[in-house]
Amino acid sequence: MTNDALGVVAASSKASAPETGGSVEIDASGLKHPADVPKTQIVAIYGKGGIGKSFTLANLSYMMAQQGKKVLLIGCDPKSDTTSLLFGGRATPTIIQTSSQKKEAGEELAIGDVCFKRDGVFAMELGGPEVGRGCGGRGIIHGFETLEKLGFHDWDFDYVLLDFLGDVVCGGFGLPIARDMCQKVIVVASNDLQSLYVANNVCSAVEYFRKLGGNVGVAGLVTNKDDGTGEAAAFCKAVGIPQLAAIPANEDIRRKSAAYEIIGYPEGQWGPLFADLAENVASAPPHRPSPLTHDALLELFNDEQTGRDFTLEAASLEDMCGSKSIVKPSLEVVYDSV
Repeated sequence: MTNDALGVVAASSKASAPETGGSVEIDASGLKHPADVPKTQIVAIYGKGGIGKSFTLANLSYMMAQQGKKVLLIGCDPKSDTTSLLFGGRATPTIIQTSSQKKEAGEELAIGDVCFKRDGVFAMELGGPEVGRGCGGRGIIHGFETLEKLGFHDWDFDYVLLDFLGDVVCGGFGLPIARDMCQKVIVVASNDLQSLYVANNVCSAVEYFRKLGGNVGVAGLVTNKDDGTGEAAAFCKAVGIPQLAAIPANEDIRRKSAAYEIIGYPEGQWGPLFADLAENVASAPPHRPSPLTHDALLELFNDEQTGRDFTLEAASLEDMCGSKSIVKPSLEVVYDSV
């Protein structure tokens, strides 16, 4: 992996796009596409907390490895739950915590301290600060700085999958988009307003940094816990991105996920679904989305779900102060004549 594949995250300037060895083409939407596919595809996955990013990524990475790809899965969520399903519920030592412990002990951090593997998938967790003791976004930046010291730029992978919490809007979690650290973004959502609100925010962030000269696009959306109501598909059509997969709201999937079981293996019941998702993730080009206004987002749902038929009633000073409203004299100087 070349230095340009990630960029120097500690620097204030934006990182360069990954080297491809070929020319650059520009499509009708204004997005640049390398004429040659880069050796390492770096994909950042965003979504609302609890929507199933970790479940989707664990199974996606496992399927990719079964298809013969060399995959690195990096959990960038402070909850450190990205790799738990991959390792049967076992929590892995995080980069931030382990590096701090090693530093206090006067020891050097090694790859084997924080990176673990299963059936061809390499995985690690960045981690985050203790609750109330630091900034999660800053923890992300520190984690990638540590990866650089471990030789990240020299690693050789077909895919690097980054799992980011989409609810948080601070700069640390927007790092891959802001600094062109990845070629494309994938959003995980469901047929509910809150997860699509987060998806729309991610699309807004992509569009914002596009206007500043960025080159990251949205490859598409994965609908998890799909109940067939269609709001997520309608959202994709409205913002101009494809739906890469629809994972059904299925009791077998729910139980196996809760039991930390991988379902994304070729011979399993859900193998074809994740095989198609792996192909779509690999081949989907980055799109420049058209984020929705809040009202347009609400239009994807009926009035009963969103309360759009409610009329706002303005409050008054009397409402705020009770029956004894306080009228204070104005300090404004009024000149009756010049």
